Amino acid sequence: MTVWADVVGQEAPTAPLREAVADPSAMTHAWLITGPPGSGRSHAARAFAAALQCEQGGCGTCHACATVLAGTHADVTLVATEKVTISIDEVRDLVSLAQRSPSQGRWRVIVVEDADRMTERTSNLLLKSIEEPPPRTVWLLCAPSAEDVAITIRSRSRVLHLGMPSPQVVADLLIERDGVDPDVAFESASAAQSHIGIARRLARDPAARARRDQVLALATEIRGVGDAVLAAADLAAVAEEDAKAATEERDVEERNALLRTLGAGDGGRLPPALRSQVKQLEDDQKRRATRHKRDVLDRAIVDLMSLYRDVAVIQVGASVALVNASHADHIRGIAGRTTLADTMRCLDALSTARDRLAGNVQPLLAVEALAVALRPRT
Repeated sequence: MTVWADVVGQEAPTAPLREAVADPSAMTHAWLITGPPGSGRSHAARAFAAALQCEQGGCGTCHACATVLAGTHADVTLVATEKVTISIDEVRDLVSLAQRSPSQGRWRVIVVEDADRMTERTSNLLLKSIEEPPPRTVWLLCAPSAEDVAITIRSRSRVLHLGMPSPQVVADLLIERDGVDPDVAFESASAAQSHIGIARRLARDPAARARRDQVLALATEIRGVGDAVLAAADLAAVAEEDAKAATEERDVEERNALLRTLGAGDGGRLPPALRSQVKQLEDDQKRRATRHKRDVLDRAIVDLMSLYRDVAVIQVGASVALVNASHADHIRGIAGRTTLADTMRCLDALSTARDRLAGNVQPLLAVEALAVALRPRT
């Protein structure tokens, strides 16, 4: 099994990466790998990094491949921020690292999985390193689209775009790798719109499927402004609970590990000079929780958009598969009592809500405005 095994359904888009591994003349110093969330951008970048370090071009079994894929290779740096933005200090450290020759491997590879989270100032700092790279350093930047990265960065990078694999391809992966029941695998892959990570979570976690059903129910529960405010509060509470569940245990482990490193056992007292390090960790954890909450709300909006997309499919009589086939009766009910214009209005409101969440709008306010916009206009 090669390093490309997890990059499912992307044989054609990743062909230039494989070519660069086999033919040094096809290699370049900076790559920008784009594609929708769940398309496998980070998997493709990691596979390429492993193939570059492997003497056999990505066998998947040697020490170089194993350490790169595990994130422990000395010459492969993986950056995947859990904050809203990548800080300028983080990029400054990466630029300094890029100037060093590889210590063990064939290349020094720097993978930035969230290149779209760099501010303009941060991108400008990175630009010089990309313009004048050392001979054995390669940058692998990942983003949803080329337009999400500063034009100066993308103009100096080779851009590859990944599409979404089909639901059946994702379902086959869940069946083969996770032993998921075929029906659950396909339903989860369809509901996740081929996002492999989300499909795996839905397939393996009944509670996640229940939370998604709760989100889809919003489409019929809102009757007026009062219902909208309550629905928004419920959705925000679900996001808060999800964020807490996803980060709480990890936060405790990180804090205990830091305390042990600083020489203070659990419950031990720290001298004032060391308290700032604990405070820095707590601040980072808060930023991570904030991003996770926004991501949960954004995913809920995407799920609602898939529902209204299915409603539009019924209303126009299109012969395409429903994303939410298990909710077909619910979808037909909405389609029967609303018009296509109503559905388009709701889709516009959902799109606006995503834009607001991506900005600096307080999540609860964005969700409340959305819920009010989704109420019937009769």
